[in-house]
Amino acid sequence: MPSSRLPYSGAHWVDHVARHAYAMPDSVAFRFEGESITWAGLHERVGRAAAAFAGLGVRPGDRVALLMTNRPEFVEATLAANAVGAIAVPVNFRLTTAEAAYILGDCGATLIVTDALLAPLAAAAATAAPLPQPPRIIVTGPDAAGRAPAGPDPAGPGAAGAESYQALLDSVTSAMPEVEIDERDVALIMYTSGTTGRPKGAMLTHLNLLMQAVTTIRTARLFGEGNVSLLNVPLFHIAGIGNLPPTLMLGSTVVIMPSAPFDAGTTLDVIEAEGVTSLFLVPAQWQVLCAHPDVVRRTRSLRTISWGAAPATVTLLETMAAKFPGAEIVSVFGQTEMSPVTTSLPGGDAIRKIGSVGKPIPTIAARIVDDEMNDVPPGAVGEIIYRGPTLMAGYWQDQAATAEAFRGGWFHSGDLVRADDEGFLYVVDRKKDMIISGGENIYCAEVENVLAGHPAVADIAVIGARHERWGETPIAVVVPADPAAPPSLEDLTSWSRDKLSSYKKPTSIVVVGQLPRNASGKVLKHELRAKYGTLR
Repeated sequence: MPSSRLPYSGAHWVDHVARHAYAMPDSVAFRFEGESITWAGLHERVGRAAAAFAGLGVRPGDRVALLMTNRPEFVEATLAANAVGAIAVPVNFRLTTAEAAYILGDCGATLIVTDALLAPLAAAAATAAPLPQPPRIIVTGPDAAGRAPAGPDPAGPGAAGAESYQALLDSVTSAMPEVEIDERDVALIMYTSGTTGRPKGAMLTHLNLLMQAVTTIRTARLFGEGNVSLLNVPLFHIAGIGNLPPTLMLGSTVVIMPSAPFDAGTTLDVIEAEGVTSLFLVPAQWQVLCAHPDVVRRTRSLRTISWGAAPATVTLLETMAAKFPGAEIVSVFGQTEMSPVTTSLPGGDAIRKIGSVGKPIPTIAARIVDDEMNDVPPGAVGEIIYRGPTLMAGYWQDQAATAEAFRGGWFHSGDLVRADDEGFLYVVDRKKDMIISGGENIYCAEVENVLAGHPAVADIAVIGARHERWGETPIAVVVPADPAAPPSLEDLTSWSRDKLSSYKKPTSIVVVGQLPRNASGKVLKHELRAKYGTLR
């Protein structure tokens, strides 16, 4: 329906861009590979893309899939989809054809925006998706050989209706349609990582994203002028796209890093050249960056550094504090369904409460409960559950999963935590990862924290393996610091002699070259359990 409100008066991110284009048209919104995109330029391209999508038949409520590497067009297409009232669906480009086809079929995508590098995957997944007809495909960006998409079928054979993104924008003559966007309309469907099974589509509304912006502005201390954020995690993940709401609201600059395996030297080049003030990385990336010999000298512009999306060991946090003494270290914790941040630990408490994820943010209510939803006392372990305006609207077309997650009127996170006597929270484990050995609960994160401090350990995951007598027993899967001199089981048990109770110590060790992780850096423990879960 046509909009009845005044221009630039809305609170969603499409209106944020329009306001900045009016108020500061020549200010830089994004930097990508040395090129600048102004707010006026971004607004103009979003308008063209929205008009193009509408011309292709995209209507309010339709799903537009984004299968792209990190690039400005990802942001443009997301905003353009929302501008016509459609729902943007970021898709992990590391998925197999079958996995991507499942998501396209589950959300019922009518359009896919991809880049030339991923066009073959998009075409194959579109064909394989269980849909009445394959979604149309729009292709942008150069391929691996540097060639820009061109011609009537830039996505290759079998990609029905494939068109060039830029050619489509160039052909637009009509204005962006005016569509009324309610704050409770779904903006994004974010598919969970699927570490324990089929991914589910978390429906995030414009209100969720607005409150996520408020949360991040507070937790990341984005109060001063001249903020430059570096986006170096995948945009298809909530840790990536979740960084956009605050910057789009404030009108600050974001430097988008192209998708590539994380490289400390390249990241330092960009931090130094662009004067980056705010940097979020997952713990696995921080570990690599901290190991670079020039990290201290080349990161002096940083004001705030933050981590999240996966657990960080105390050893890593101590290293970060030593390497970045002039930056405020902020830890954030949460999950996709919460848009994502639920707790934060400010820099003032980073050392005093090292290992904690802080306290719940003011925009949510949180409880720590047992299996009967009784509140547990300080020091006891329970599941953290939430209410608040950043909480998703539910799982896309999955009433059973939604009902299970919202049982008792609270969202059940699946995260086991404990609170100290000051209310600071410590993540103990994922509920599904907890080991029960001889009737005793063993929290993997606790054991991993201790064993990660051994100098011969570069990376570690602890899983439960079946045991005839005890039911389960802990197994340590270790990446050695020196592949030629891996630690032995005796090394680890001796190291933890005064740090862990005997029943918590691993009874077997497996040495591997690397741990399997998803795009957010979370260890895929279901893969480790499938491979090593029968060890005694």
